[in-house]
Amino acid sequence: MANRLKDRLGFESPIFAFSHCRDVVAEVTKAGGFGVLGASTFSPEQLEVELAWIDERVGERPYGVDVIIPVKYDREAEAAFGQRDLHDLIPDAHKDFMERFLADEGVPELPPDERRRVHAEIAAGRGGMTPDGARRLLEVVARHPKVRVVVSALGAPPADVVAELRARDIVIGAMCGKPKHAVRQRAAGVDFVVAQGTEAGGHTGDISTLVLVPQVIDAVENAIPVLAAGGFARGSQIAAALALGAEGVWCGTVWLGTRESELTPFEKQAYFAAEAEDAVRRRCRTGKTVRMLKSRLSEAWEAPGAPPYLDPPLQGVLFNEVTARVIRAERADLYSFPAGQVVGAMHEETSVRQVMYDMQSELADTLERLGALKL
Repeated sequence: MANRLKDRLGFESPIFAFSHCRDVVAEVTKAGGFGVLGASTFSPEQLEVELAWIDERVGERPYGVDVIIPVKYDREAEAAFGQRDLHDLIPDAHKDFMERFLADEGVPELPPDERRRVHAEIAAGRGGMTPDGARRLLEVVARHPKVRVVVSALGAPPADVVAELRARDIVIGAMCGKPKHAVRQRAAGVDFVVAQGTEAGGHTGDISTLVLVPQVIDAVENAIPVLAAGGFARGSQIAAALALGAEGVWCGTVWLGTRESELTPFEKQAYFAAEAEDAVRRRCRTGKTVRMLKSRLSEAWEAPGAPPYLDPPLQGVLFNEVTARVIRAERADLYSFPAGQVVGAMHEETSVRQVMYDMQSELADTLERLGALKL
């Protein structure tokens, strides 16, 4: 079948790997897929370090960057970035709620030096979760010509961003969870859309991948390529996406169990112990709906008396500092991190190269088996 993205970007396998870990991005890219670095948790300074590191390891192969450009966000926090500590903008009621919860659970505070470091890193990184924050990150991207794709993870990219990226011949993608979102993204000028079903980890909607992908292809009238996201960890699943008309798949959760992943051994064990039904949709991580591991921490925000969710980036600033304490204490019962429903099939650590080999091998076997069917 024709693959417009492959013709334009030159990858060998239609596997797009989203990861916050530079090692995963580089390894997938070297293995013939297309790595996409989730940049919104980095400060511009750290993103420069990450991209330079990837540049040195992928040869002449291109890769991508994913940013968050939300429609609804805290404008005071956006204006205050670089001038005030974003933690100061979090209401006392929200801070007190989390402090009481952690005290009741016996989770110790971080040592002062570590708290200051984590505090600063989170505030700087979460500052990227606004339109102006995304623009600051894209200024860094402009210095790295091997970045050939930029994906908007939330909301349609603004006209000035589209114009700037087009001027540099960067392929523009955008996530969507409903057909009407895809129509809006196409009108904004993106080159492809990622139809993300509810099975996916991270920011996701209500419609299943199997239903969503053909609806999105119809909505954009097949005028631009569509990738399928949500529920992809095996070659047979990739074959199903191709059968629906997608020109590739977008995977995220499957890389978290690899040795290249940024997660600690404690965090990986939390994933390996999880079942598919443990990946639930909650808003406590960013203020937007995120599919993530269910825990006592995530459910505390669902209980009566919990404060309302904050808009990005403030909810993320609050939740991530709490998460740092949970990880240091190694409290699996409190650990929540984005995860898709494929987490239930992840049981032990592997490698990016092995995952790529297994998915591509099973994809080839599945296509051969389907080709032999007498229907």
